[in-house]
Amino acid sequence: MKKIKKIVDLSWEFTADTPIYPGDPEPSVTVATTLEKEGYNLSTLVMGTQTGTHVDAPYHFSNTGETIDNMELDFFLGDAVVVHVTEKKADEAITMEDIEPYKNDITEGKVVLFNTNWYKKRGTEEFFHHPYVNGEVAKFLVDKGIRFIGIDTINADQTGGTEFPVHDLFSENRLMIGENWAFFDKIDFKNPYVIALPMKLVGCDGSPVRAIAVQWEIE
Repeated sequence: MKKIKKIVDLSWEFTADTPIYPGDPEPSVTVATTLEKEGYNLSTLVMGTQTGTHVDAPYHFSNTGETIDNMELDFFLGDAVVVHVTEKKADEAITMEDIEPYKNDITEGKVVLFNTNWYKKRGTEEFFHHPYVNGEVAKFLVDKGIRFIGIDTINADQTGGTEFPVHDLFSENRLMIGENWAFFDKIDFKNPYVIALPMKLVGCDGSPVRAIAVQWEIE
């Protein structure tokens, strides 16, 4: 019998200060009604589809790509491999050399998480000059049957660049990307099970998620 031993939250909190990609809609949380005046408490949320911890659907980079509401839910949960690349510097690519120690663990259907620890630079200019996945690594993952990757940076590709090889490739192959995640370094157990369900946003390019890593205990 399986039961949950530990849960690690991999998500940013949603506030007006939630980190976002430059130019995206500014998030806000305001009071819509109050218990004292209307008889119930209700808030107004303003966010983009890519606000905070989120996932990208193929439509994000292709007008003919699948929208988030049409992606099967089994994309968003599964056994994960954490690739530790915390030694990477600003604007440095994650390469096949970095993937080498994990090749045997990266198998069809796995979720691959890139642990850069760059989320800790939130609030600094360096936050936007993060490590990123290069095109060769993206191709390797697609060829291995990986359908979903997550990274603890604002972007899987290089922010400020003019090319987006990871987004383009994953879009073309009807695959998913998770970005602006956090706390991968808190996953201190083997074989995490990741769950990151999107909102059912019809016709949209992505969705905020509450991403978690679960440690199972077998009884």
